[in-house]
Amino acid sequence: MVRSIPAAAPSLGAEERDAVDRVLRSGMLAQGPEVAAFEQEFAAIVGGRTVVAVNSGTSGLHLALLAMGIGPGDEVIVPSFSFAATANAVALVGATPVFADIEPEHFCLDPAAAAAVVTPRTAAIMPVHLYGHPAAMDELNALATRHGLAVIEDACQAHAAALHGTPVGAFGKTAVFSLYPTKNMTSGEGGMVVADDPAVVRKLRLLRNQGMEKRYDNEIVGFNNRMTDLHAAIGRVQLGKLAGWTARRQANAAFLDANLAGADVVTPPVAAGATHVYHQYTVRVTEDAFAGGRDGFAERLAERGVGSGVYYPVPIHRLPSFRLDLDLPETERAAREVLSLPVHPQLSDADLKTVAEAVAGK
Repeated sequence: MVRSIPAAAPSLGAEERDAVDRVLRSGMLAQGPEVAAFEQEFAAIVGGRTVVAVNSGTSGLHLALLAMGIGPGDEVIVPSFSFAATANAVALVGATPVFADIEPEHFCLDPAAAAAVVTPRTAAIMPVHLYGHPAAMDELNALATRHGLAVIEDACQAHAAALHGTPVGAFGKTAVFSLYPTKNMTSGEGGMVVADDPAVVRKLRLLRNQGMEKRYDNEIVGFNNRMTDLHAAIGRVQLGKLAGWTARRQANAAFLDANLAGADVVTPPVAAGATHVYHQYTVRVTEDAFAGGRDGFAERLAERGVGSGVYYPVPIHRLPSFRLDLDLPETERAAREVLSLPVHPQLSDADLKTVAEAVAGK
């Protein structure tokens, strides 16, 4: 039987188990000192901004929108080429997600396409730093400034990514990171919301905790979106490993770049000034380059023991939950052509060679 190299592989070891045991021995399982410490430590990778821990990236997006005062009657510009949570969060606050096309090189929100859908009802732009590559934040922030819009970064896949030396999470009024198991670091499940306004930070903390700052003094209607100390303890260990893992992802990506030249794929370019953290190493496979297209190519890789993933085969605007008839050609093309190859830190040198040879058809 051929050993399969997985497309993603979370790394959890003795240090994470020890951290969980420490919390279990303390008897403090809910949100407590571990969460507070995790928030302070995570701030180091987002330019020192304030961080509010929650129970998932989706909760983070939801609460960020609420804390920014976005709701019914508002429109929020989002890319359709993303995970559904990006648009779901907008819909959950009663606002309308307005889908704009992506730019073809990095699969992120196209500033020109976003500018074309601004209306008097537009309240915010939510760019996604897809696959770990930063969106064009200089242009998107300029667009937001011209129209008086809030910028909420969906940084769920981009821990420690940067643009011109500024970390993602430090561009918008708020930003959200996911700590799902397949992300570049995990807490088992969880999310981090980053904000630069003390009033927004306070609102986030109220919203995640049933509307309370003091126990039984519920100031607003809120949610139970807290992170547990168990999850925070795992996250703190993982955060300490993030720099090393990121360097390994970047080295793996550099190996693939160098060894896939001339193969039937288009490798992912990196924008000038961008630090790509390679949550995914995503190539394009066109019908012209490979007769079976992307799906046939994935089958060929599987036969050679190489896993892959398609993120995302259906644009959000075409999902049954939204079902909109829109003309987003780059989004549709990406959904047909993208394929993510293994790039995670657990790959050995032999694994990388196997991936490269499988892609080249050797």
